[in-house]
Amino acid sequence: MMHINKLKTILNIHQLMAQRKRGPFVSVQLMSRWRNIVGLNVGMGEFLHKYPHVFELFVHPLRRNLCCKITQRMRDLIDEEEKIVKEYEPELVQKVKKLLMMSKNGTLHVHALRLIRRELGLPEDFRDSILRTHSKDFRLVDLEIVELVDRNESLAKAEVEKWREKEYVDKWLSEFETSYAFPINFPTGFKIEGGYREKLKNWQRLPYLKPYVSKEVLRVRTCGGIERFEKRAVGIIHELLSLTVEKMLEVDRLAHFRKDFAIEVNVCELLLKHPGIFYICTKGSTQTVFLREAYSKGCLALPNPIYVVRRKMLDLILLGRRNTRSLEDLEEIKEERNGSVFRTNVGGRRDGDWVIPILDSYDQTAFGSLGDINDSKQPFDGCESGRN
Repeated sequence: MMHINKLKTILNIHQLMAQRKRGPFVSVQLMSRWRNIVGLNVGMGEFLHKYPHVFELFVHPLRRNLCCKITQRMRDLIDEEEKIVKEYEPELVQKVKKLLMMSKNGTLHVHALRLIRRELGLPEDFRDSILRTHSKDFRLVDLEIVELVDRNESLAKAEVEKWREKEYVDKWLSEFETSYAFPINFPTGFKIEGGYREKLKNWQRLPYLKPYVSKEVLRVRTCGGIERFEKRAVGIIHELLSLTVEKMLEVDRLAHFRKDFAIEVNVCELLLKHPGIFYICTKGSTQTVFLREAYSKGCLALPNPIYVVRRKMLDLILLGRRNTRSLEDLEEIKEERNGSVFRTNVGGRRDGDWVIPILDSYDQTAFGSLGDINDSKQPFDGCESGRN
């Protein structure tokens, strides 16, 4: 998780650098003013020196001050992600439509979408490139509210339904067992107390209003009302995580969707109630929730193109100051035109040749027959691993 946060910081720095119009580089002295903006707890210069595969530091040939620019390898990966995002625009439009279909009034705050823009894979200018451009699908009520123009019922199917259909067909289970069930995967060491199996089995069978059902939320707290209300919240959070690139979100980001999705519950408490579905990682003051079923042995079970590119970015970050000899083999070509320095890579290791998992390795196990609880065979107690 720590390295994922570093990647976010680096991309924020890149965004600030890209806003400068004077060239592809920025003086380190100027960048030091961005320390609080990007949330660094160390000096900017120290941070830049830690990642020579990401940041290229050099002395300006005329001004003789220390400058920084993004390395070509990192630049290529950023460009690759932007290209993929453009190619996947129809899928991104569907994601936003599905989110609006889950909301109680067919509206969402643009600010809430902006907070999880990167997690959803949306472009930085999504308000214009997605919301304004696709006027047949979305309507901007004002600057901060987006409204769904027309529901598409073909999209009204949650990702968990695919698992339910597979359980129904492959395991010959009844609809009573599968219609409202969720995949459960417990970590090693999870203590199953007396009566828990029966309680979980009953919860799996409990009917609830599914995320895309266009009805008012029932908040009756009798006859199982509160349990159904909470299970609906579980279903919505499960679907929201399923729509993200890496099947994870910061917990405090979920709070911005509570009213729009009518899940006005204590989100953190709800997630902790269901450790077989969600995993909460705490690093510093940040809590991140992962969808357990989406990961297998520390990596995303079904990787997508954006995820793959971001793993390559993490590769460069995790290299730190290792393998810098290839950087020293760069042939420096100095040009006084525009007062800039250019470097051409004449050799070196290809990026993205190895994968660093986000989560500690664990064996993902299915909720076999829906009446049994399966434990993982390896611990699921961390959010990142540098082990191969």
